[in-house]
Amino acid sequence: MFSGIVETAAKVVAIKKNGGNIDITLECPFANELRIDQSVAHNGVCLTVVDLPGNGTYTVTAIKETLDRSNLGMLKPGDLVNLERSMLMNGRLDGHIVQGHVDQTAVCSAIEDADGSRYYTFRYDVNPEMAGKGYVTVEKGSVTVNGVSLTVCNSRRDSFQVAIIPYTFENTNFKNIEVGSVVNIEFDIIGKYLSRLMEFSK
Repeated sequence: MFSGIVETAAKVVAIKKNGGNIDITLECPFANELRIDQSVAHNGVCLTVVDLPGNGTYTVTAIKETLDRSNLGMLKPGDLVNLERSMLMNGRLDGHIVQGHVDQTAVCSAIEDADGSRYYTFRYDVNPEMAGKGYVTVEKGSVTVNGVSLTVCNSRRDSFQVAIIPYTFENTNFKNIEVGSVVNIEFDIIGKYLSRLMEFSK
């Protein structure tokens, strides 16, 4: 489980295709603290550490289903990836409950200056059946974008906005997001459970 509070933006140093999967090697400040089999969220996707090559790097594997649902298949060497290690059970939940199971991708459709902060608008494909199961955003609710826990504003049927403060902009890969960029989104798990319970109560 994660909280959506990104620790660092790591640099991709190598990508190797392995059948339908890809092995991603990244460089990050806490690589020497990692161990094999540890879970780390990458742009919001929970992946397992499979190798520790050294020199401040580690390797994870993304399977085909993950590549189909996320933007990880678009990564190339030099790209920045938002990282978060799994949450300690005695820690503070500073963001919201994040599973690291990305639901789908969204596309940045607008970026607006807000006198120091920035408003990003994201559009996503809506599946009516999945929307009925809670795969939607709600005003002032939580959403995870590239692994970052954010509060939704201007929620629409197929889009939403988030406000990014300067600290988040500088310390995540939001600084590289442009109009047309593809991001990973995970809808709030609480909304999914409530929708499911309502479905069974009918």
